[in-house]
Amino acid sequence: MPARASTRATRNSSAAVSHKSSAATLKSRASTTSRVSSAAVDIPDETPESTLRTRICAIFKDAQKTTASHRKLVVNLRKLHEACCYEPAARHKAPSASDADADFDEADFNPEFTRCVLRAMPVKKSEAVGEKTVRFVGLFLRHASDKDNELLGEEDADASTMPETPSTRLITHLMEAVLPLLAAKDKYVRYRATQLISHIINSLDAIDDDLFQKLRQGLLRRIRDKEAMVRAQAVLGLGRLAGNQVEAMANSDDSDDEAETGLLEKLLEVLQNDPSADVRRSLLVNLPILPTTLPYLLERARDQDAQTRRAVYARLLPALGDFRHLSLSMREKLLRWGLRDRDDNVRKAAGRLFRERWIEDCAGVNPAPEDGKPAEPAEPSFDGLLELLERIDVVNSGVENGVALEAMKGFWEGRPDYREAVAFDDQFWETLSAESVFMARSFNDFCRAEGNRKYESLVEEKLPEVTKLAFFLDRYLNVLVEALRRVNSQEVAEDEDEEDTVEQEFIVEQLLHIILTLDYSDEVGRRKMFSLLRQTLSIPELPDEVTKLTVDVLRDICAPDAAGEKEFCSVVLEAVADVHDTIVDEPAPDNDDDSFHSARSDVSSDGTPTKSDKRAKGPELSEEEARAKAIKEIMINMKCLHIVQCMLSNVEGTLQENDHLVAMLNNLVVPAVRSHEAPVRERGLVCLGLCALLDRPLAEENLTLFMHFFTKGHAALQITALQILTDILNVHGSQLLTANPTLLKVYVKALRSGSKNPEVQGAATVAVSKLLLGRVVTDHDTSAELLKTLVVAYFDPATAGNQSVRQALNYFLPVFCYSRAENQDLMRCVALDALHALYNVREGLEDDDADVDEEMASLNSIGACLVDWTDPRKCYQPGVPMDAEKKNVNGDVHLELAADILDKLNGNTGSKCPRRQAPRNYELTIFFFFFFCTEEEKKVIALLLGKLYVSPASSEDKIRGLYEGVSLAVEENLLSDATSRNALYKIHVSLGKIVNQLTEQEKGTRRSISRSVSVSVAGDDRTVTEDSILTQEPIKEEEDSGDDGPSNDTIRQTEGESIVEELLTDGE
Repeated sequence: MPARASTRATRNSSAAVSHKSSAATLKSRASTTSRVSSAAVDIPDETPESTLRTRICAIFKDAQKTTASHRKLVVNLRKLHEACCYEPAARHKAPSASDADADFDEADFNPEFTRCVLRAMPVKKSEAVGEKTVRFVGLFLRHASDKDNELLGEEDADASTMPETPSTRLITHLMEAVLPLLAAKDKYVRYRATQLISHIINSLDAIDDDLFQKLRQGLLRRIRDKEAMVRAQAVLGLGRLAGNQVEAMANSDDSDDEAETGLLEKLLEVLQNDPSADVRRSLLVNLPILPTTLPYLLERARDQDAQTRRAVYARLLPALGDFRHLSLSMREKLLRWGLRDRDDNVRKAAGRLFRERWIEDCAGVNPAPEDGKPAEPAEPSFDGLLELLERIDVVNSGVENGVALEAMKGFWEGRPDYREAVAFDDQFWETLSAESVFMARSFNDFCRAEGNRKYESLVEEKLPEVTKLAFFLDRYLNVLVEALRRVNSQEVAEDEDEEDTVEQEFIVEQLLHIILTLDYSDEVGRRKMFSLLRQTLSIPELPDEVTKLTVDVLRDICAPDAAGEKEFCSVVLEAVADVHDTIVDEPAPDNDDDSFHSARSDVSSDGTPTKSDKRAKGPELSEEEARAKAIKEIMINMKCLHIVQCMLSNVEGTLQENDHLVAMLNNLVVPAVRSHEAPVRERGLVCLGLCALLDRPLAEENLTLFMHFFTKGHAALQITALQILTDILNVHGSQLLTANPTLLKVYVKALRSGSKNPEVQGAATVAVSKLLLGRVVTDHDTSAELLKTLVVAYFDPATAGNQSVRQALNYFLPVFCYSRAENQDLMRCVALDALHALYNVREGLEDDDADVDEEMASLNSIGACLVDWTDPRKCYQPGVPMDAEKKNVNGDVHLELAADILDKLNGNTGSKCPRRQAPRNYELTIFFFFFFCTEEEKKVIALLLGKLYVSPASSEDKIRGLYEGVSLAVEENLLSDATSRNALYKIHVSLGKIVNQLTEQEKGTRRSISRSVSVSVAGDDRTVTEDSILTQEPIKEEEDSGDDGPSNDTIRQTEGESIVEELLTDGE
């Protein structure tokens, strides 16, 4: 804007632009632009109306309506700002209405602008006008700063200090007025002030140093604000300040390193510990990405808030750039955390990141055209895909339960261009690498499993036939065996050879996974594959995973009927005999009949003798040779047992009907269990357990053996024995548990072994949960004992560090109780006994001077959980959705629990209150209630009475019986403290209402029956007699029941009396 001399006071800037004087004292109203009251913001005192105020207010009014007009309004407001701050270029024309703004200067504009902004400070967060006003202010200040910088020209472009302009003075004036509001008492004023400051910080490119420090200190105080919305806005501004300071530190050696480090440390602490997810998420996307902050940012992938976790994959990682800068372990963790997240949106964001952004980093993208149009998507690059698989270490992450399979499943699903373009020609199969074979395996799995097999034709078209795949498998098997033998022959294996062996093993595994899914209707291909796998299984050096997959494929090739199963067993046991014959000819000296090494390897179908029968006795061996021979024998025996274990996992028939299995059991498994070598004995135990699943008499004979292994074995062996026993019970039924009382003690002992063996306790918890949830254990006493032990273990502070126990029970207990009404009744039977046991645990902690409330849940919380688990309204009912509101369901289980509580309370007071007259099952509960109950425990269980659900749909006899017991308890003042009495009165009133309704319904029914009988057959002697009997019955019942106690006055009262008033009067 051209400048000219003016009669007003002017000052020359470095850009030779004429300004109006801003050094003059502001008018009186400017001194009152910022006042903070104790409750809210004070608006400056009103001054006489002016055209400037009218125009500024009109602009702010329009800005609150919609954000679409903000750009136009900013231009208009900027014209006013220039008119007040800059001299006009010329005044050749006569004064007009448009020149009215020339009568005002910068000292008038700044207070009016600040006055309008302060009007938005008390606006609540839910009001959209506050948000629009803040956005408008930020947009205007950014526009004004840019215009002022343009007017300055290039002369001050490289100046070391920030030039003073009208916009900088306006920002300073506004911030000086808003900064005190950060400490206002009203939360909305603090919120809007913090929001405005943070928005302005993020809108501007530069701020004066003095103002920067003031804003930094003010916002730092707000990160400890009690309101989460204030903290969230504060970290928005501080994140930008921290980023700017990092840039300044990189460009200057004089920066305040300690101040920067302190700011980042505080923000990182907030990121880790702030209870509000909004605050953590705001910091996640606003903190600068530095080597020091990146681990903390990526850590939010395990945040408890789903939206924060999603922000890591949808915003942070895309903004990070090339993923190859991350370490290999971090890439694998991020993929695993994201693709296995419990929230579906997080899983989708992680899958999208992998198939869209990470593949672009490896494959590259097309350059954007010069006309500004978006770049076209790049053509599928399989070299890039192979590099991506290499970058996530597919050799380790591509195994079973690895994350690479899940990642590629989403990749093939979300990238149809790669799905259609992939090709597997002969050149591909002849030059397989770990990445390429995994790509083929993942594509095969996706096409055969996803989309209701609609992609199966695609994979059949692209994969070669069975015969050709058998040829390629034979080729890579030979390479693997040669590599294994070369490594075994070396005294010190080289790293390159080991890596090559691992890669070759991975290639063979993936080929077997593909072969496992093929169709063997082609007889030529089936025979070729069958012969190859039979020969492969006889190789002693074959790795365990390859052996397992080979056995699985053999079972798939054989027919699924009994004859196919016998053929499968015959082939596998022949391979076992071949492997066992590789043991050196010299037998171990002094072998007795019970030794595993004395067992003949004639486990094939026809008992073919092996080379071990023809071995001749050789010269004595040296100590080293004998040791090497013993080790080799152990390894061969372990290999044979592993093949047998894989075979038994694929057998479903009966043991006695398969001669091959009987021979294998007697000649291989039993000698292995009797072996003196611990590894052989333990693997033999697993094989014996698998055999026991196929034959019930064998399982019954060896139950004692399995329990012995649990009692005498180490932790890993105990877990194995527990798993075998649980599988036997699941297959053969709980009769074995009933016939062997010692077996129950094994489970109880395992559940209580937390301090010594937490892994055993975790395995036992899962095992018992399966037995109870699957209704394998049907005996009431046994089920009750196991369930009580689980409940005590769930709340026992000794299991606080055993996450496997806590997580298993956290799922099991609600599911078990809510799945069946019988399960809720079982929980009701053990609830009070478990509560008593936990009360003793808590007493023991208090005796040890431990922080009880810190280590263990309160008894009231435990009681609330027990009541909730037995709530009949939450129990599953066939045909009724679980989320449907259930009213008037049968609440007998809570009535029974209330009766149990009364029995327990009456057991210590010597009360003569009779038990309920309604029939009940005392098989288990009577035993539970004969222990002593202290006053403190009485208070805990008495409070449960007020939390029980009393339903009119419950059994009438149980309602009336419980009502009598509660009435007598109220009459005899069974409970002394006020809280317990209130709980008793509550259930008393609830039961009284229902009993009164039942009585009224019964009276009305009898009147209608009497009236209908007397009218229909009037004059008949027999009917009159019948009528008299009907009308006398209720009177007789009232007289009989009236002798039981004063509680039955309710039944005889007149209709006008209120039962609630009578009960409350009795309570007083």
